[in-house]
Amino acid sequence: MKNIFAIFCLIFSISMLQAQIDNDSINIDASYLEDQIYLTLTYNSIIDRPKELSQNGFSGGIATGFIKDIPLNSKGTFGLALGLGYQYNAYIQNLKISKESDANVFAIAEDYKTNWLRLQAIDVPFEIRWRNSTLNKYKFWRVYTGIKASYIFSSKYKFSDINETILIKNISEIRKIQFGIIFSAGYSTWNLYVYYGLNPIFENVDLNAEQLDFKDIRIGLKFYIM
Repeated sequence: MKNIFAIFCLIFSISMLQAQIDNDSINIDASYLEDQIYLTLTYNSIIDRPKELSQNGFSGGIATGFIKDIPLNSKGTFGLALGLGYQYNAYIQNLKISKESDANVFAIAEDYKTNWLRLQAIDVPFEIRWRNSTLNKYKFWRVYTGIKASYIFSSKYKFSDINETILIKNISEIRKIQFGIIFSAGYSTWNLYVYYGLNPIFENVDLNAEQLDFKDIRIGLKFYIM
Protein backbone atom coordinates (compact mmCIF):
# COMPACT_ATOMS: atom_id res chain seq x y z
CA MET A 1 0.00 0.00 0.00
CA LYS A 2 2.79 2.42 0.87
CA ASN A 3 4.42 1.61 -2.46
CA ILE A 4 1.21 2.60 -4.28
CA PHE A 5 1.17 5.95 -2.55
CA ALA A 6 4.87 6.48 -3.31
CA ILE A 7 4.03 5.99 -6.99
CA PHE A 8 1.41 8.73 -6.74
CA CYS A 9 3.97 11.09 -5.23
CA LEU A 10 6.41 10.25 -8.02
CA ILE A 11 3.72 10.94 -10.63
CA PHE A 12 3.03 14.26 -8.89
CA SER A 13 6.69 15.31 -9.16
CA ILE A 14 6.97 14.28 -12.80
CA SER A 15 3.74 16.10 -13.64
CA MET A 16 5.01 19.31 -12.07
CA LEU A 17 8.03 19.21 -14.38
CA GLN A 18 5.90 18.31 -17.39
CA ALA A 19 3.45 21.11 -16.55
CA GLN A 20 6.25 23.66 -16.67
CA ILE A 21 7.26 22.41 -20.11
CA ASP A 22 3.65 22.47 -21.32
CA ASN A 23 3.06 25.98 -19.99
CA ASP A 24 6.05 27.26 -21.93
CA SER A 25 4.93 25.48 -25.11
CA ILE A 26 1.44 27.03 -25.20
CA ASN A 27 2.75 30.43 -24.11
CA ILE A 28 0.31 31.31 -21.30
CA ASP A 29 1.09 34.17 -18.96
CA ALA A 30 2.23 32.68 -15.63
CA SER A 31 -0.04 35.06 -13.70
CA TYR A 32 -3.04 33.49 -15.44
CA LEU A 33 -2.39 29.93 -14.28
CA GLU A 34 -4.67 28.52 -11.58
CA ASP A 35 -1.84 27.30 -9.33
CA GLN A 36 -3.58 27.66 -6.00
CA ILE A 37 -3.82 26.86 -2.33
CA TYR A 38 -7.22 25.35 -1.57
CA LEU A 39 -9.29 24.97 1.60
CA THR A 40 -12.26 22.62 1.89
CA LEU A 41 -14.86 22.45 4.70
CA THR A 42 -17.30 19.54 4.61
CA TYR A 43 -20.11 17.70 6.33
CA ASN A 44 -19.34 13.96 6.28
CA SER A 45 -22.15 11.47 5.84
CA ILE A 46 -21.83 7.68 6.05
CA ILE A 47 -23.46 5.74 3.21
CA ASP A 48 -23.98 2.03 2.49
CA ARG A 49 -24.19 1.42 6.22
CA PRO A 50 -26.14 -1.24 8.16
CA LYS A 51 -29.56 -0.14 9.40
CA GLU A 52 -28.49 -0.23 13.03
CA LEU A 53 -25.50 2.08 12.43
CA SER A 54 -26.34 5.78 12.62
CA GLN A 55 -24.75 9.20 12.97
CA ASN A 56 -25.87 11.26 15.95
CA GLY A 57 -23.76 14.40 15.82
CA PHE A 58 -22.02 16.72 13.42
CA SER A 59 -19.36 14.85 11.46
CA GLY A 60 -17.08 17.31 9.71
CA GLY A 61 -13.88 17.58 7.77
CA ILE A 62 -11.24 20.05 6.66
CA ALA A 63 -8.70 19.75 3.87
CA THR A 64 -6.00 22.02 2.53
CA GLY A 65 -3.17 21.81 0.04
CA PHE A 66 -1.61 23.10 -3.16
CA ILE A 67 -2.76 22.24 -6.67
CA LYS A 68 -0.83 22.78 -9.91
CA ASP A 69 -2.73 23.91 -13.01
CA ILE A 70 -1.85 22.34 -16.37
CA PRO A 71 -3.63 24.25 -19.20
CA LEU A 72 -4.56 22.33 -22.33
CA ASN A 73 -5.28 25.23 -24.69
CA SER A 74 -3.95 28.73 -25.29
CA LYS A 75 -7.09 30.36 -23.84
CA GLY A 76 -6.64 28.41 -20.62
CA THR A 77 -10.32 27.44 -20.45
CA PHE A 78 -9.55 23.71 -20.33
CA GLY A 79 -6.91 22.07 -18.21
CA LEU A 80 -5.74 19.40 -15.84
CA ALA A 81 -4.53 19.78 -12.29
CA LEU A 82 -2.54 17.71 -9.82
CA GLY A 83 -2.11 18.51 -6.16
CA LEU A 84 -0.77 17.48 -2.80
CA GLY A 85 -2.62 18.14 0.46
CA TYR A 86 -3.72 17.17 3.95
CA GLN A 87 -7.15 16.25 5.28
CA TYR A 88 -8.76 15.70 8.67
CA ASN A 89 -12.15 13.99 9.04
CA ALA A 90 -14.28 13.18 12.08
CA TYR A 91 -17.22 10.77 12.27
CA ILE A 92 -19.61 10.84 15.22
CA GLN A 93 -21.71 7.66 15.18
CA ASN A 94 -22.72 4.62 17.20
CA LEU A 95 -20.11 2.12 16.00
CA LYS A 96 -18.17 0.92 19.06
CA ILE A 97 -14.63 -0.44 18.84
CA SER A 98 -13.26 -2.29 21.86
CA LYS A 99 -10.29 -4.51 22.66
CA GLU A 100 -10.49 -8.23 23.40
CA SER A 101 -7.25 -10.23 23.59
CA ASP A 102 -5.38 -7.54 21.63
CA ALA A 103 -7.96 -7.69 18.81
CA ASN A 104 -10.44 -4.99 17.85
CA VAL A 105 -14.10 -5.94 18.26
CA PHE A 106 -16.87 -4.00 16.52
CA ALA A 107 -20.41 -3.59 17.86
CA ILE A 108 -23.26 -1.10 18.06
CA ALA A 109 -22.95 1.20 21.08
CA GLU A 110 -25.80 2.26 23.37
CA ASP A 111 -26.10 4.83 26.16
CA TYR A 112 -22.73 6.50 25.65
CA LYS A 113 -21.36 9.98 26.21
CA THR A 114 -18.65 10.06 23.56
CA ASN A 115 -18.15 8.01 20.42
CA TRP A 116 -16.03 9.37 17.58
CA LEU A 117 -13.54 8.30 14.92
CA ARG A 118 -10.92 10.74 13.59
CA LEU A 119 -8.78 10.21 10.50
CA GLN A 120 -5.86 12.17 9.06
CA ALA A 121 -4.57 11.65 5.52
CA ILE A 122 -2.27 12.88 2.79
CA ASP A 123 -4.17 13.65 -0.44
CA VAL A 124 -3.22 13.54 -4.11
CA PRO A 125 -6.11 15.08 -6.11
CA PHE A 126 -6.26 14.93 -9.91
CA GLU A 127 -8.75 17.19 -11.72
CA ILE A 128 -10.13 17.80 -15.21
CA ARG A 129 -10.96 21.52 -15.40
CA TRP A 130 -13.19 23.92 -17.31
CA ARG A 131 -13.59 27.66 -16.62
CA ASN A 132 -14.81 30.65 -18.64
CA SER A 133 -11.86 32.83 -17.67
CA THR A 134 -9.72 35.13 -19.79
CA LEU A 135 -6.32 36.78 -19.34
CA ASN A 136 -8.04 39.87 -17.90
CA LYS A 137 -10.85 38.14 -16.01
CA TYR A 138 -9.95 36.71 -12.62
CA LYS A 139 -13.50 36.14 -11.32
CA PHE A 140 -15.15 33.42 -13.36
CA TRP A 141 -17.28 30.28 -13.31
CA ARG A 142 -15.53 26.94 -12.96
CA VAL A 143 -16.43 23.25 -13.05
CA TYR A 144 -13.73 20.83 -11.90
CA THR A 145 -14.04 17.06 -11.50
CA GLY A 146 -11.66 14.17 -11.02
CA ILE A 147 -10.40 11.62 -8.53
CA LYS A 148 -8.54 11.86 -5.24
CA ALA A 149 -6.19 9.29 -3.72
CA SER A 150 -5.61 9.48 0.03
CA TYR A 151 -3.19 7.76 2.38
CA ILE A 152 -4.55 7.57 5.94
CA PHE A 153 -1.52 7.93 8.21
CA SER A 154 -3.38 8.44 11.50
CA SER A 155 -6.57 7.01 12.98
CA LYS A 156 -7.95 7.60 16.45
CA TYR A 157 -11.11 6.36 18.18
CA LYS A 158 -12.66 7.35 21.52
CA PHE A 159 -15.62 5.93 23.41
CA SER A 160 -16.88 6.74 26.88
CA ASP A 161 -19.91 5.93 29.01
CA ILE A 162 -20.59 5.77 32.76
CA ASN A 163 -18.55 2.56 33.07
CA GLU A 164 -15.49 2.94 30.85
CA THR A 165 -13.38 5.02 28.51
CA ILE A 166 -11.77 3.47 25.44
CA LEU A 167 -9.05 5.14 23.36
CA ILE A 168 -7.56 3.33 20.35
CA LYS A 169 -4.93 4.72 17.99
CA ASN A 170 -3.76 3.45 14.59
CA ILE A 171 -6.70 1.11 14.00
CA SER A 172 -5.43 -1.80 11.92
CA GLU A 173 -8.78 -2.34 10.16
CA ILE A 174 -8.77 1.14 8.62
CA ARG A 175 -8.19 0.95 4.87
CA LYS A 176 -5.00 2.99 4.42
CA ILE A 177 -5.45 3.81 0.74
CA GLN A 178 -8.72 5.52 -0.16
CA PHE A 179 -10.04 6.67 -3.54
CA GLY A 180 -12.93 9.01 -4.22
CA ILE A 181 -14.59 11.01 -6.97
CA ILE A 182 -14.33 14.78 -6.46
CA PHE A 183 -16.45 17.58 -7.94
CA SER A 184 -16.38 21.33 -7.41
CA ALA A 185 -18.28 24.10 -9.16
CA GLY A 186 -18.77 27.76 -8.43
CA TYR A 187 -17.85 31.35 -9.06
CA SER A 188 -14.61 33.03 -7.99
CA THR A 189 -13.58 31.99 -4.46
CA TRP A 190 -16.85 30.23 -3.49
CA ASN A 191 -17.41 26.70 -4.77
CA LEU A 192 -19.68 23.78 -3.97
CA TYR A 193 -17.62 20.66 -3.23
CA VAL A 194 -18.60 16.97 -3.24
CA TYR A 195 -16.48 13.90 -2.48
CA TYR A 196 -17.87 10.39 -3.05
CA GLY A 197 -15.84 7.55 -1.54
CA LEU A 198 -15.22 4.59 -3.83
CA ASN A 199 -14.03 2.08 -1.26
CA PRO A 200 -15.05 1.25 2.32
CA ILE A 201 -13.39 3.04 5.24
CA PHE A 202 -12.80 -0.30 7.01
CA GLU A 203 -11.58 -3.61 5.64
CA ASN A 204 -12.10 -7.16 6.93
CA VAL A 205 -14.59 -6.06 9.59
CA ASP A 206 -17.75 -7.96 10.54
CA LEU A 207 -20.68 -6.38 12.36
CA ASN A 208 -23.37 -8.78 13.57
CA ALA A 209 -22.10 -11.44 11.14
CA GLU A 210 -22.24 -9.05 8.17
CA GLN A 211 -19.38 -7.38 6.30
CA LEU A 212 -19.01 -3.73 7.32
CA ASP A 213 -18.58 -1.89 4.02
CA PHE A 214 -19.77 1.66 4.64
CA LYS A 215 -18.27 4.54 2.68
CA ASP A 216 -18.61 8.29 3.06
CA ILE A 217 -19.83 11.24 1.05
CA ARG A 218 -18.60 14.73 1.93
CA ILE A 219 -20.48 17.87 0.93
CA GLY A 220 -19.35 21.40 1.63
CA LEU A 221 -17.50 24.44 0.34
CA LYS A 222 -14.15 24.68 -1.40
CA PHE A 223 -12.18 27.93 -1.41
CA TYR A 224 -9.42 28.66 -3.90
CA ILE A 225 -6.86 31.09 -2.51
CA MET A 226 -4.33 33.13 -4.55
